[in-house]
Amino acid sequence: MKTVFTTGEAAKICKVSQQTIIRCFDSGQLKGFRVPGSRFRRIPRDILFKFMKDNGIPTDALESGRRKALIVDDDEELVELIRDALELDSRFEVRVANNGFDAGMMVKEYHPDIIVLDVMLPDINGKEVCHRVRSDSTLDDVKIICISGMVEADKIQELIKSGANEFMQKPFEIEKLIEHVCHLLDMEPVEAA
Repeated sequence: MKTVFTTGEAAKICKVSQQTIIRCFDSGQLKGFRVPGSRFRRIPRDILFKFMKDNGIPTDALESGRRKALIVDDDEELVELIRDALELDSRFEVRVANNGFDAGMMVKEYHPDIIVLDVMLPDINGKEVCHRVRSDSTLDDVKIICISGMVEADKIQELIKSGANEFMQKPFEIEKLIEHVCHLLDMEPVEAA
């Protein structure tokens, strides 16, 4: 478990901008230390926890230290495959939705770090889900990987314009998906055993 955080990491945990954390640090609201001989700021875990409590910021991201993934797909076998791969990497906490409606409800209360989103859902298309996530400024930090068997380049561009960070065509290798997830979340990819 991490004991000291950079301002960028603290910002992600608190779901605020890095500038906000830097301002709080520089004004003395958030204690910490500077790395000797540099201008880099570091914030110890216990101080960050107290800061979050004092400011009414939910501490669940700090407590578990795990990244939250939401898998949205109606293909149960694929969902199991992705879930198993992410849970095998103990850095993830995973939830699943089988349709766009459940996904919308879950995104609000769960606030995932990343959504793996099937474009062809039974009730709503992935582009619409992207739109809805991107229209909520509290979800600006949520990354979205769209997955689908469809291949038309213009449709992929529409998804990217709607707010998807990446697109992967089905079928794909689960390892590749995990690599993309880690890349988007600035995490070290897992070395295959």
